[in-house]
Amino acid sequence: MTTPEITFEDALTQLHDEKSEMSREMLAFFSDMTPRQLTALQSNWDKLTPIRKQDFVSKLKQLLEIDTLLSFDLLARTLLKDADPFVRAGAIRLLDEYERSDIIPDLLTIAQDDDAMTPRAEAITVLGGFILRGELGEIATAHLRDVEEALMRLIHANEKTELRQRALESLGYSSRSEVKTLIREAWQRDLPMWQASAVFAMGRSCDQDWRDEVLEALLHENDIVRLAATKAAGELELGDARPLLLKMLEDERDEEVFRALIWSLSQIGGEDVREYLLSLLDQYDDEEEAAIEYIEEALTNLDFTEDLQNFDFLAFDEDDPLAK
Repeated sequence: MTTPEITFEDALTQLHDEKSEMSREMLAFFSDMTPRQLTALQSNWDKLTPIRKQDFVSKLKQLLEIDTLLSFDLLARTLLKDADPFVRAGAIRLLDEYERSDIIPDLLTIAQDDDAMTPRAEAITVLGGFILRGELGEIATAHLRDVEEALMRLIHANEKTELRQRALESLGYSSRSEVKTLIREAWQRDLPMWQASAVFAMGRSCDQDWRDEVLEALLHENDIVRLAATKAAGELELGDARPLLLKMLEDERDEEVFRALIWSLSQIGGEDVREYLLSLLDQYDDEEEAAIEYIEEALTNLDFTEDLQNFDFLAFDEDDPLAK
């Protein structure tokens, strides 16, 4: 006997049954919603408890990370105006891969004027992606400047420290000369959270002039600074960091830093990295599926890194008479 397929109406009923577990199948119905479906959801949205709403948005984000073909953009944009700041923050997280610049005014408003800290912090982070797109010429220069100016004002304003730090991290993508000064000033503060934000921004800068600072930060006693440096070394593809990252991998006890080390090594590539990751893979039992899957993904990324390095070598071989 075949199980009947559920409909959007069934998914709505399941959402409103607060004792019901929200299944992946049910959550997927809220991807690529039609205006009629959105209206149906909105008509009963206020009947949900705050916890159910927050859990719903959180689970949508978890599902999106598993299945990137889904899109909750229409729903998320509606929820940007929700009364619950945690729902607004969750909606912004759902939009962190949204590429069209028509969302920028809404994000700027939230980043500067929202009455709650969490949505502001999330909006500032997502705006960083638009700075990157602006630097790549994917959005209008005017939009890029609007975002940069707003985040520059936030850094210099009398704002919560976390918001100013997030603004610095997002500005890391910017090629404006004053951003480099801001990063250096933050790094020189004797405050680990500011140093971590500075190193995070260094990694986003595509500027290997930060090599010495990143290498120094890899040896920092603070886990958060070390994590930022580990990611930055990978983003900047610092070959000089490879021996140190391999050594850190042997001794690291912080799980998040450990995973970042694996990924950064896959971004840098080079001598001994593949052999080390393969030997690391052999240390896990079959039951440790998450760890095995992560290392296998890193090895796939290493393939990509090495292909690019080989292509660069072939394309610019000085001994090739055709390259002259």
